[in-house]
Amino acid sequence: MNNEENVNQNDARAILDGSSGKHKICLLSIIGEVEGHENLSGNTKTTKYDQILPKLAQLEDDDSVEGLLVLLNTSGGDVDAGLAIAEMIASLSMPTVSLVLGGSHSIGVPLAVSTDHSFIVPTACMTVHPLRTNGLFITSPQSFEYYLKMQERILRFISENANISQEQIQALMNNKNQMADDIGTVLIGAQAVDVGIID
Repeated sequence: MNNEENVNQNDARAILDGSSGKHKICLLSIIGEVEGHENLSGNTKTTKYDQILPKLAQLEDDDSVEGLLVLLNTSGGDVDAGLAIAEMIASLSMPTVSLVLGGSHSIGVPLAVSTDHSFIVPTACMTVHPLRTNGLFITSPQSFEYYLKMQERILRFISENANISQEQIQALMNNKNQMADDIGTVLIGAQAVDVGIID
């Protein structure tokens, strides 16, 4: 980064243009929990989708920026907010790249695959699991159908933006052998590449 103008302490992005002015790349960090319509605790590290979306729109309108690098270390978070960010990244006309550092769990999976090219460091991991709720959930046919539709949105987005089918993702989600008292799959580094989620 060439000067202080390019970094704002309350901003999840920075402009990288220190390569002798040859290229100007926007760096977007998705760190902690993706925050949706409700504010999380002040002690929780969050990525606020209501701040990220306008910045992505502004980025699309900035002809001087040649690409986007998305750094991910997220525990997941709000499904609608995460998918909104992922859809916005996927719609950008500039080249985009994601790099998973640490982890990209839950709704972090669609975020990781939303770019043109995705990478993961060998020690990073990703958790693929079915849609979950916090606390008590009263099951009715209508609410169950709603959750199935939300999960279908996630399955479709991942399969359309990665080299894995919806059926393969669903098999990873419903795996009963890897997580104690729960279902899902933990993929470490190259495993995420081997199954086709990460490039």
